[in-house]
Amino acid sequence: MHYDLVIFDNDGVLVDSEPISNTLLAAYLTELGHPTSYEDSLRDYMGAAMHRVHDLVWERSGQRLPEDFDEVFHGRVFAAFERELQPVAGVVDVLEKLTAAGVAYCVASSGSHERIRVGHRKTGLDTWFDDERIFSSQDVGRGKPAPDLFLYAAERMRVAPGRCVVVEDSPLGVRAAVAAGMDVYGFTAMTPAERLRGARALFGDMGELTRLLE
Repeated sequence: MHYDLVIFDNDGVLVDSEPISNTLLAAYLTELGHPTSYEDSLRDYMGAAMHRVHDLVWERSGQRLPEDFDEVFHGRVFAAFERELQPVAGVVDVLEKLTAAGVAYCVASSGSHERIRVGHRKTGLDTWFDDERIFSSQDVGRGKPAPDLFLYAAERMRVAPGRCVVVEDSPLGVRAAVAAGMDVYGFTAMTPAERLRGARALFGDMGELTRLLE
């Protein structure tokens, strides 16, 4: 394989969480008097850390979200994960092939450590990702589109940025990977291809990823 490290985004790439979390985020913002559709949520917040939600609402309305916003939202998300979260189809096969080829991999997510782990336990991906392979925007000052998280993951995994490839499904994540000097493959299952401009290649099915990596 061309790369020494494959860095996976989590939401929408490893676990099929984007439909769940964006439905709940749109509903909660609407409930608080900030009308938001599911499509709005995908456009504005998919792939972002929570501070982006607070920043955009403040920018647009001049109002602050409640102190306990993150806590209430995550409570709703985790409850929904327990009921319905699934791994992204075909991702276990990719992880098996990387392991067989001896290629290192990790996850670098805008989500909190707790959110990543809850999702992995529910989907069985915790057998593939131990603590040494999990990186969250909580570990760095700035989330995507800043390159900090991907650079931090590469440093911790002891691989030069130019030897890394990132698997992403959000425009913010693609921008972060490009800024980090890494190749990026854009996963178009949930995101229109034109929104992932800057990716080295695009693919809509996890089965295609192993071929791209080779």
